[in-house]
Amino acid sequence: MGILNVTPDSFSDGGLFLARDQALKHVEALVAAGADIIDIGGESTRPGATYVSPEEECERVIPILEALSGRLPVALSVDTSDPLVMTEAVAAGASLINDVRALTRPGALAVAAELRVPVCLMHEPGGSTMMGARSGVGDIVGEVKSYLAQRLEAARLAGIPGDRIIVDPGFGFGKDLAENRSLLRQLPEIVALAPVLVGVSRKRMTGEPWGLPVSGRVQTSIALALAAIQGGASVVRVHDVRETREAVRAWEWIYEPKERVA
Repeated sequence: MGILNVTPDSFSDGGLFLARDQALKHVEALVAAGADIIDIGGESTRPGATYVSPEEECERVIPILEALSGRLPVALSVDTSDPLVMTEAVAAGASLINDVRALTRPGALAVAAELRVPVCLMHEPGGSTMMGARSGVGDIVGEVKSYLAQRLEAARLAGIPGDRIIVDPGFGFGKDLAENRSLLRQLPEIVALAPVLVGVSRKRMTGEPWGLPVSGRVQTSIALALAAIQGGASVVRVHDVRETREAVRAWEWIYEPKERVA
């Protein structure tokens, strides 16, 4: 999954793709590099990010979706938590809803069920959308499993079939480095619930242990993406598609899928 942030304030590439032509060229480059899915977001979830209204979010992402729909041989995903944006995005060509708030906003569950597209439900402690240390210490793997199991059940009760749901442990969202590492090491426990999407690309856990700036986290992001695949992840969400794709091909040359941890 290649990332397109149509935002002025995302932590890694904020402001780079606000112009429509720049965004479209970036998507074409991601697809040429080997992306299977393009995830388009109009609201940053970095710490301290400015609130974006649903209307403004639509203004950012809908023209991009309309321009891309049917043009490229990839699936289009919308990274949003708002029911209005979900509705407009699917009408414009999105075929996946990627929600960091796991359809907890009022009306989101019902709208997602009506739209009949796959959804990704992410663990976000306390509704914070904050990347950093969590308050309190506990069993992070157990917490994530419990939360995601609850959201899976809520989605199913709302009419979203289990085969249209994937989950995301929410690496970096309200979790410290030790907790992120525990989640990655024990990822098969999350995979047992549902297919898993992992997004670690350029996040703090790929840089802070070695003192790397955001611009220097390509190799470490790839290493953690491969660890996630080894742990059973079905989708890895990345900024550096070509480099990750090449690493995955080499990994697959060594390990057949049946040898992955499940």
